[in-house]
Amino acid sequence: MVTVFREWRYSNSRGTSPHRGRTESEGRPAHQRGDGGVIVHDEFLCHVTAYGTCGGRRIGVPLGTYRAPTLALALWWLRDRASWIAERLDPSPQAPAFPAAALVPVADTVADVPALLRAWCADGARQELIADELAGGRLVRIAASDDTTEYELLAESVDALRMQRTLPALVVPVA
Repeated sequence: MVTVFREWRYSNSRGTSPHRGRTESEGRPAHQRGDGGVIVHDEFLCHVTAYGTCGGRRIGVPLGTYRAPTLALALWWLRDRASWIAERLDPSPQAPAFPAAALVPVADTVADVPALLRAWCADGARQELIADELAGGRLVRIAASDDTTEYELLAESVDALRMQRTLPALVVPVA
């Protein structure tokens, strides 16, 4: 199953709303503040990792990292990597690169990770939810797993990461 986890991050505020023309009845997107300002996040760090067990230990294998200069490119990269994983896990059996009987179906009890990832890529509502979460400075984690491996796509704002690093320096205990 594909799941999206949110982790609250600190964020900076500047600029004006990119959603001009929206009425109050349409609601305010998650990344818009109540005073009309918008929380702006200009860059996003994206990671894809596969986790499995080896020798009784959970091992992560990085499959890619991308520093997206825009929210649109971060979403595109996450969809592209999800499609890439799905194609590698469930290639077309008629492809000439595979000898006859090289690919075999898995049991019905095994989660269909390629189908889950393809469904996530095609779901516009989930894409918009993820865009709002990222624009709001929150970490987004998309995970799908089968019986042996968990595939994880992560994205978060570089600005939120910077602010999180500087926050401890700003908070000094008073003796």
